[in-house]
Amino acid sequence: MAEQGPESTTEQVGERRFGEFVAVRRHGHVAVRRHGHVAELALDRPKAMNAVSTEMARSIAGACDALAADRDVRVVVLASTHERAFCVGADLKERNSFSDADLVRQRPVARAAYTGVLELPMPTIAAVHGFALGGGFELALSCDLIVADRTAVVGLPEVSVGVIPGGGGTQLLPRRVGAARAAELIFSARRLEAAEARELGLVDELVEAGQDTAEALALAARIAANSPVGLRAAKRALRLGHGLDLRAGLEVEDAAWRSVAFSGDRAEGVTAFNEKRTPQWPGE
Repeated sequence: MAEQGPESTTEQVGERRFGEFVAVRRHGHVAVRRHGHVAELALDRPKAMNAVSTEMARSIAGACDALAADRDVRVVVLASTHERAFCVGADLKERNSFSDADLVRQRPVARAAYTGVLELPMPTIAAVHGFALGGGFELALSCDLIVADRTAVVGLPEVSVGVIPGGGGTQLLPRRVGAARAAELIFSARRLEAAEARELGLVDELVEAGQDTAEALALAARIAANSPVGLRAAKRALRLGHGLDLRAGLEVEDAAWRSVAFSGDRAEGVTAFNEKRTPQWPGE
């Protein structure tokens, strides 16, 4: 039986965050905070250390749908409100009550959460601290970049409970660390602390404890200063071209280039450069 949590409707509130007053829109078990052109999508199911229940999966997917459609958002930071965890993965307590039919019904709901993050059209950054295990680490792997603090513990332990990574882990981890390293990590189900995760390339930037979200937001702000049209096209070229042979990859890049070459952002960027001023991106 699915969890009876907060409804996946939205409500607008406000709060102070890193010294600024920000708007917050809640989608069930997630909260979306706006920092200018940066959206912070915060996992917010603290009593379960952000374990991905059916209702939380719906919350993540719904928030991602809303962000994907928002042309004013240039970068998304995926974060957590829990002090000791980013996300501990699937809600095994809920799963323990499932019949086989329940599990079949839940599968597309769960997949929608992971693909929602993966398919966001703008650059995405995961801000990881504490436990990021199983589906929790897969949410981070679905982002373009991962900033982790020194408390982070990551891993894909699914085979230790009789399943396999089901949120993209078998496909996303090899793309980060190579096939053999990914196989060792998935087959052994071992957990990695932050320093080793950084050394092996499972995370991209390692920061001091408690600074993961602040550093991710700062990086997001630097990225968001660039052309929103250019950012989305660059992400599309990077994602679609990965794994293709060079000739096919260059065709993907050319298509992405053509999508921006005649845009308002390109015209503004060239004009601003020549006038030695900051661009005012039209976003089209």
